Amino acid sequence: MTVACYTRVSTAKQNLDRQLTSTKEYAEDTLGASLADIEVYRDKSSGTNTARDAYQRLMSDAEAGEIDAVVAHEVSRVARSITDLERTAERLRKAGVELHIVSESLVMKPDEEDPYQRALFQMLGVFGELEARIKRQNIREGIAARQDSDEYRHGPAPLGFEKDDGRLVEGADYHRVVTVLEQVAADEMSQRAAAKELSAGRKTIRRAVNERSELYGI
Repeated sequence: MTVACYTRVSTAKQNLDRQLTSTKEYAEDTLGASLADIEVYRDKSSGTNTARDAYQRLMSDAEAGEIDAVVAHEVSRVARSITDLERTAERLRKAGVELHIVSESLVMKPDEEDPYQRALFQMLGVFGELEARIKRQNIREGIAARQDSDEYRHGPAPLGFEKDDGRLVEGADYHRVVTVLEQVAADEMSQRAAAKELSAGRKTIRRAVNERSELYGI
């Protein structure tokens, strides 16, 4: 059995080790694969970006019959959109490839229709998409609140933002800023590393995480 371990993080600063260990151990212990049977596909990009290179190579290899099973650490590593999630699962099913999600204990086999597993898979995708929408709404509300504050009116735009004709709008690097700040808030990146990554001062990073979290959905 040839097993593909798919791993993804959002930036080059994040570490893939936990996902690699989880998926490889699962492939060996649960699927009985040897190290020679395991192919690792690594991506460092947003889950909403399905143009990521390793993902595209993974799907191409699966549809070419070169893979028997795909293992991912969790559903969110495969996709954050329920539409993308369904599309990926369906492509693998048609290619005769199993899909295994380690943390959620999900197994989807092309020759076995398990209504419970499919419903759980869809539900996880729906919750992931709902969480993303709630986050976007919170960010919009945070921006609206900032528009009315004296600090906003008289001070510089917050990290990741710029002012456009008196309105606070997302800057070109906003999504990159959010990804880095999320890692800081989750203790996955130090403030020093974040400051270097974003070419900002540590005080700016600290303030963004501790005092302006509503602008970044963290």
